[in-house]
Amino acid sequence: MKKKTHVTIYDLAQEMGVSPSTISRALRGHHSISHEKIQSIIKLAKKRNYIPNDMAANLRQATSNNIGVITTWINRNFHAQIISGVEEEASNKGMNVIILQSHDRYKDEVENAKALINSRVSGLIVSLAMETKNYDHFTPFFRNHIPVVFVDRVTSELECHKVHIDNVKAAYIATKHLIDQGCTRIAHLSGQRHRENYKLRIKGYSKALKDHGLEVDKKYIYECDTKSAEEGVFATQLLLSLAKPPDAIFCTNDTMAVAILQYCKKAGIKVPQQLAVMGFNNDPITSIIEPNLTTSINPGFEMGRHAARLILDHQRLKWTNKDFKNIVLDTELIVRESTKRK
Repeated sequence: MKKKTHVTIYDLAQEMGVSPSTISRALRGHHSISHEKIQSIIKLAKKRNYIPNDMAANLRQATSNNIGVITTWINRNFHAQIISGVEEEASNKGMNVIILQSHDRYKDEVENAKALINSRVSGLIVSLAMETKNYDHFTPFFRNHIPVVFVDRVTSELECHKVHIDNVKAAYIATKHLIDQGCTRIAHLSGQRHRENYKLRIKGYSKALKDHGLEVDKKYIYECDTKSAEEGVFATQLLLSLAKPPDAIFCTNDTMAVAILQYCKKAGIKVPQQLAVMGFNNDPITSIIEPNLTTSINPGFEMGRHAARLILDHQRLKWTNKDFKNIVLDTELIVRESTKRK
């Protein structure tokens, strides 16, 4: 028996106890249907995640040539690398890419998801917004059997394809390097802990400290909202005002770390002698700024390519929810001047 992949006008008509033509006219706001009836039909259509027939037909026939991408900040190199990877893989297979950004806001992410489902995308790639804690806006994709891939910022609450790194291991290696350089009061500028990748980086950071006999002090962990340059500098000023300020700061992206280096230069703080600074992602600027920034390679381009391949393979091989893939990529620590004390 052929699996049903969408809700039709006929389904709505049967549930409402009216004819399909009544449903069709009501959804168009036709004057022959009462206002109350129109509102009740629209409410049911939303509840059942109904997609208008012309869109549903395209989804059934797999005629959509578009992959949707929801990212957080297009102007940040790491996310631009993910998009580049998606585009390269998709274009090689004759697919187009629609890119939207959430600016780390839940509301924007929800609107992005609505726009993409209405654009008849044949797959969705998402790096979750920092604010997102509810995932209902992805339900229409799952119900219509549109493959979804979470990249970098994934969640364990949903069963779907995922592409990410071993965040515990990456943070452990980074923190251990700072310890090996003689740092004993290591601060960590993280993202929000409810985002799984940042929670795991805090775990790796904490484990490295414990394994080397150092205390995990909560006042040295700062959870950022947007991980912007301004937020990085603000957090650094707070940390340096402590009675026992940190002698190293491990940032969860390069945007903050570069801003901290610039702040230290203006404030007369010697890096790395007084304050070692480490980033994450290996943005191009990290090898140009003085002192050069120690960071970790976060393989955004490869993440994007793997994510696009999963969308294409899901369609080609007709995968089900038993075929979800969890791809974990390697990282590498790049040691530069900003942490070299020894």
